[in-house]
Amino acid sequence: MDPKPTGAALLLAPAARGGAAAKLPPADTRRAHFPAVDEHLVAPEVTRDELIRGRKVVAAPALEPHAEQQVRLDFLIAPHLRPGYIGAADLITRVAEGSDFATDLSIRRAGTDPATGRRYLEELSFEIVNEQSMRDVREKAEDLLARGVRRVFALFVKRDEVAEWSAAEGRFVPLTPDATIEDPCLVRPVPVRALLDGAAAEREVVRALERKGNPEIEAIKARERQAALDEGRRAGLDEGRRAGLDEGRRAGLDEGRRAGLDEGQRAVLLRQLRTRFGEVPEARREQILAASGERLAVWAERILAARTLDELFEG
Repeated sequence: MDPKPTGAALLLAPAARGGAAAKLPPADTRRAHFPAVDEHLVAPEVTRDELIRGRKVVAAPALEPHAEQQVRLDFLIAPHLRPGYIGAADLITRVAEGSDFATDLSIRRAGTDPATGRRYLEELSFEIVNEQSMRDVREKAEDLLARGVRRVFALFVKRDEVAEWSAAEGRFVPLTPDATIEDPCLVRPVPVRALLDGAAAEREVVRALERKGNPEIEAIKARERQAALDEGRRAGLDEGRRAGLDEGRRAGLDEGRRAGLDEGQRAVLLRQLRTRFGEVPEARREQILAASGERLAVWAERILAARTLDELFEG
């Protein structure tokens, strides 16, 4: 959304009893006590109004650059969510006494927070900035971090840039296109480049689904393994017709089994590495996918004694 200021007037949600307009407390974002995240000053899904420190803004419909970036952001982040986390678009949150607004995408724990009996506060927040004023974006970031949101990112459409809010510097710090966003909420790092480029986003979605063991991805890999086995058998049979059918059948079966075993070794080794050392860096993953069966066997023997990933791959 690209909020538009509409002056100092406030549109408040009706009070729970009696239908009278709720009274807005003083706009004090530094208080230690916060209202519940879903105790709203505005009426969600009824008006387009939001509040930032007591100042009303209107979350207007988006222009093409913002709307297209929104689709790409949602498409990329959703498959990267670690189990136990949930993403939400335009989820309105009561951030402070005088602030009640939504960000374009947020990530929070699934379920109910036992400390409050309500939904969890988001941990990561993404704001798409096209026509929105920098004052609004800055104040939103400050209020979100003061409320307890761990990280706030902004995608600046007009300058094709991704930045993260720094409380220490009091500004959004740009991220280089080659950087990645790593976080416990995510199953793998999200390349900054994929936030800005549709083709890159598609590649990263496939990799995220593979990392999560998506059943359809696993089925595709199984079909590929079976095709390799079948190809090995056919190659062996063709050779066998020239030098003896029985010998060719054995050669084809042996070749097919070796191809399947190598794929199985790679899958098992990657699971063991994730269990022992956590997420496997992309460079190491590529190294495993390119290794021979003999090299895979060496690494499989070292895995219990190695103290670090680098130690495992030495030699």
